[in-house]
Order: sequence, then C-alpha cells, then structure tokens
Amino acid sequence: MAVGITLLVAACAPPRKAPPVVAPPPPVVAPVAPAPVVERLNTVALLVPMTGPNAALGQSIANAARLAMSELGKPQVNLVTIDTAPGAGDAAAKAMAQGAGLILGPLLGSEVPAVQAAVAGRPVPILSFSNDAAAAGGNVFVLGFQPDQAIARAVAYARSRGIDRFAALVPQGAYGERAQLAFVKAVADAGGRSTAVVPYARAADKLAAAAAQVTNHAARLRASGKPQIRPDGTVERVAGALSPVPFQALLIADSGAVAARFLTPLARYGAGPGEVVILGTELWNNEPGLARIPAMKGALYATVPDARFNQMAVRYRTRFGHNPSRLASLGYDGMLLVSGLATSWSTGQPFPKTALMARGGFVGIDGAFRFTARGVVERGLEVDQIGTGTVSPAPTSF
Repeated sequence: MAVGITLLVAACAPPRKAPPVVAPPPPVVAPVAPAPVVERLNTVALLVPMTGPNAALGQSIANAARLAMSELGKPQVNLVTIDTAPGAGDAAAKAMAQGAGLILGPLLGSEVPAVQAAVAGRPVPILSFSNDAAAAGGNVFVLGFQPDQAIARAVAYARSRGIDRFAALVPQGAYGERAQLAFVKAVADAGGRSTAVVPYARAADKLAAAAAQVTNHAARLRASGKPQIRPDGTVERVAGALSPVPFQALLIADSGAVAARFLTPLARYGAGPGEVVILGTELWNNEPGLARIPAMKGALYATVPDARFNQMAVRYRTRFGHNPSRLASLGYDGMLLVSGLATSWSTGQPFPKTALMARGGFVGIDGAFRFTARGVVERGLEVDQIGTGTVSPAPTSF
C-alpha cells in the first residue's frame, strides 16, 4: 500500500520544467584593419654600367639620379637600376620584364641599337646619355653634350669679336669627323672663312707635322726665300722672314691636354700665344688644370654653365662621400625631366613622349635644354676664356 500511495503521489505531482536554455554570448570579433592600399607606380629603368671599366661613371650617374629622387619630392615613379656591363641588350630585356615605361641610358652610343632591339614594338622612350647624335630618332633621344653645338658657339663668339679667318686641327676617328663637319658649318654660318682643316694622329711627331701643315709652313718658307730649317730639324726664327699664318683663330677639337701638346710646335711655326686665338671644345670643361698652363691663357671654349652643378656636387659629396663625375648631371637631369612630366603620365599608360618635345624646354643642373625634332638635346652654352672666366653667359631659356 505504501508503494502504491507513493506512486499515486508521484503521478499527481506537477511535471518538472526543463531548465531554460541560455544562449552563449556572441564571440568577440576584433575589427579587421582595412587592407593597405598598394600604390601602383610607373617604372623607369636606369641602364648604366655598374661593374667593369666604366663602373665609376655609371655609379656616379646612378647616385645623382637617386639624389634627384630624394630632392624632387620622390617623383611618383619606381626607379630601377640595371647594370649594362654584361650587355646593354640583356639589361634592356630585364627592364622590359619589369614593366619599364621609360629608359634612362645607355651610356654609349654603340649600346643604343641593342637597347632598341629589346624595346622594339613597345612605346618606351630611350633617353641615352651618349653624345652620338646619329643614335637619335624614333623613340631614341640623346641627352649627352654635343660637340657640334660647342664648336658653333665658340666660333660664333670669336666671329663676333672680329675674327673672320679660321682653321682647325681634328683627331682622326669618328669624333674628329663630326668636329670637322661642325667646324666647316659653324664658320660658314657665322660668315667667316676656313683656311684649313687638318686631321692628325696623337703621336708626338704627328702633332708637329699637323701643326706645320695647318700653318702652311712649307709654302710660307718658300715664299720667304730664306732657309729656316736647322740641321737638327728645328726651325730658325728669323724676324720678318715669314708671313703670318693664314688664320686668326685655330680650333683644336680634342681634350685640353692634347691641345696643350700642340702649343710648342704651333709657336715654332708662327701660331703661338698672342699670334692666334686657340678655340677648344666642351671636353675642356672637365680639365681645371688647363688654367695652370701659361700658354693656354686666353683660349676660348663653349660649355654648359657650372654653377648648378657645383651646388649639386656639394650635396652629392655630403650624401655619398666622394666627388661626382661631371657627367653625373645627366642622371640628375634625367630624373628631373621624369619628375616634371610624371603628373601627366597616367599609371599603366605609355610615357607622354610628345611632352619631351616642349619648345620651351627644361632647366636642369646643366642649364636650359630641350630636344630638337630629331631627338638630339639642344643646350644653352656659355663661352669661357682660360684665365678670365665666363666671357659670354649661357641663355637661361629658349
């Protein structure tokens, strides 16, 4: 009975409620940081020798380009430097593989065809640091200093000072051939007269023979009627025996060091200091020691102005600990050009080649410059006189 009562009570008891199900708290989710925005930049490839015999020059150009990047507010481009010593064509192929839209370089005109071949079919301008105007055309622009422009500027200045009879000594080879063509044209354009152009080899005896030839020494001797050659081969100077040389100004289209080697034989044949004006080329701007050669005093040559380069050289030394090459300005001005046109270069689009042809030109470390229709750089040049300094300033614009 007790068991039955217990079961009855249990049966009559209200059913137990299941405990309420409590939902777990929601997980704490950390806020997800937005993905960083990857800025796409157009790529510029700098093709210069970083190893091999021209490594110091290539590294100086590359350093100057990097200096420009930092000083110009980091232009919105990605600059990659590729060594051309193993081969300029291979370097250009690497540049194309990295998506370069503009090439600065190569250094030598002989390297340009290989770079062109690697770039063929792509709208990628090539701004070569060479001074070989023949390499320009199509997508190739030449930034290097042009000897024909320096010759024309020096001849025009001499003509403006009353000189109308000119002669020239030019080295054998491609540079001399270009200098000869430039000289003949410059004299004609200035309204002067060319009396002789004599090519020479750089051997000492060849220099003396070229000096005798350009001064027309043999004919002047015959006209004098008096023997002037001593048994040892030197010339006996007899006052009044020889007529003056047939020119007033003589271009020596070579380095200043070679020009200085001509001074003794020229003086022997009547074309010494005070008798004629010596004209030089843009190569002389790299030779400050010429001012210490007394017989070079008064010689004239045309060159880019140095003021901005000298200022840049101070900053370069501070950053890199050594002096830059004079050609380092080409790397700086190449990046300056890119920086000035970067705002019109849409990401992923071809470089605005037509902007390179702005007739107003640009102003860089080496002064005012612009490209001709052929793609050759045209520069504003000054005329310097050894021992005096600048005698005709460079134009500051076009």
